[in-house]
Amino acid sequence: MKKFWFHRLLQLPESKYNWREIARWLWQALRGNRLQATLNTLVGLFGVALSLLTVWAMQRAIDTASGVRPGSIYAAIAVMALIILAEFAVGISRVWIRNILGVRAQNRMQYDLVARLLHQRWQGREAMHSGDIINRLELDVRQVVTFLTETLPSVISTFAMFFGAFFYLLRMDTWLAFITIAILPLFALVSRFYVAHMRRYSREVRQTDSRIQSLLTETMQHRMLVKTMEAEPQMLARLDGTQSTLRQWVRRRTLFSVCSNFFLNSGFSLGYLVAFLWGALRLHAGTLSFGGMTAFLQLVYRIQGPARDITRLAPAFVSVFTAAERLMELDDQPLEPQDEPQMGPVPCGVRFTDVTFTYGAPGQTPVLSHASFDFRPGTCTAIMGPTGSGKTTLIRLLLALVRPTNGHIDIYGARSEGDWSEPLSPCHRCNFVYVPQGNTLLSGTLRENLLLGNPGATDEQMAEALRLACADFVHDLPDGLDTVFSEQGGGLSEGQAQRLSIARALLRPGSIMLLDEATSALDADTERRVLDNLLGSQQRTVIIVTHRLAAVEYCSQVVNIE
Repeated sequence: MKKFWFHRLLQLPESKYNWREIARWLWQALRGNRLQATLNTLVGLFGVALSLLTVWAMQRAIDTASGVRPGSIYAAIAVMALIILAEFAVGISRVWIRNILGVRAQNRMQYDLVARLLHQRWQGREAMHSGDIINRLELDVRQVVTFLTETLPSVISTFAMFFGAFFYLLRMDTWLAFITIAILPLFALVSRFYVAHMRRYSREVRQTDSRIQSLLTETMQHRMLVKTMEAEPQMLARLDGTQSTLRQWVRRRTLFSVCSNFFLNSGFSLGYLVAFLWGALRLHAGTLSFGGMTAFLQLVYRIQGPARDITRLAPAFVSVFTAAERLMELDDQPLEPQDEPQMGPVPCGVRFTDVTFTYGAPGQTPVLSHASFDFRPGTCTAIMGPTGSGKTTLIRLLLALVRPTNGHIDIYGARSEGDWSEPLSPCHRCNFVYVPQGNTLLSGTLRENLLLGNPGATDEQMAEALRLACADFVHDLPDGLDTVFSEQGGGLSEGQAQRLSIARALLRPGSIMLLDEATSALDADTERRVLDNLLGSQQRTVIIVTHRLAAVEYCSQVVNIE
């Protein structure tokens, strides 16, 4: 019953998470941002006190100036000046907290979410577009952090201002105080209607904006493909169509918001006019001073302002619940075991025993079925097969990115104290040296790219890895290891980028080398020299996924996957 009441009150959309789960997630997120939330609360309450003091000081100064109250007008103005200076300090504090601690809070949440994404189990087939994930990490994180660190603290100061101004006005005029708040229930009902429609518009805007982010990401990632296919008009048409849809939803949301705000502000303006008329009549009758009249109007404004903010709390809750749900979906996948890395003997072998693997739900056609392979220590094996036969899945199984649906995989070797064998798991990934196919260089310096393979590598070790990968061209670059590259090693040929990827992998200490079409962009002579360097020693177990016969000549066994 509570769930039904809560959802009906806030007009929450249907979700796979109930409101308790979302609230619990938000509470956990708040725990890391309590300093900023507490400071904003204290600053807000101090601002409320100063605002009410301003009303008191203004009434006192006007009554002193008009002779209703004895005292020095200079002292009254001095008090007002001190209050104004204090309000300046409060404003500066708010800006400082928002800009400094706010950025830190947003960075912390993004860091935690990205860290969790990197430590999740590999699903093989991603359910979310990378553009959609980036959209969530940017916009939804910002919305959640703003709500937790600014909106929630402002709720406390808003209620404090409302009740403080109401009781202040109640002391001055009981009837006016109750007349001022009598209109609020009507606006609460209007606010519920407003939330029900605004939620729909906001969700459509967010979803369309996410689609634009995905389209922009894909277009930039495949810019060369778009140009060579002469598909610029189609991609621009898709972008323009999606942007047009976004503009339509924004236009509808804006029109509805303007009309709703016009109705709400008309009601508040009517209340203000009633207060003005009431004060003017009392002033005319001589039962109210000029200072009292000013205080009336100031207090009515300070009651209506928080009341207007209170009517907006429901939309704020709806928005943050939607954002939290989108971020919770990033947390849905289970984490990999975070055990200590287990380095095996040099070299290691890997044995597949009756392994079957299926993507998705059981019952679908398996990618690998009852596969049994033995990649013995110190051997070189070529993996061959047509496209779609399961070679990429085999690599993912070797790297423990995915687990067999049936069967088991063991990593084994010989140690001085006897044979060693363990079920393959992510903690054994340190034993693998992996060179993926394609250009996998990141933006940044060459040194930063190489250090991904081994953060502690020296310049001498990097130079040796470059030599083995036949990447001596690095010495001719103007800045050597400190040469800066753009995304995917912009400015390098595919063959150069591939050799740098090989050098990066060689810096890893693992004894099992996985080469996934790692020499596909090299000419025959360079490929032969690279393979001679890589396979000249028997200290590594080498597994090559290839279509090229030149690589097969170096292998002691060939595994054909069909």
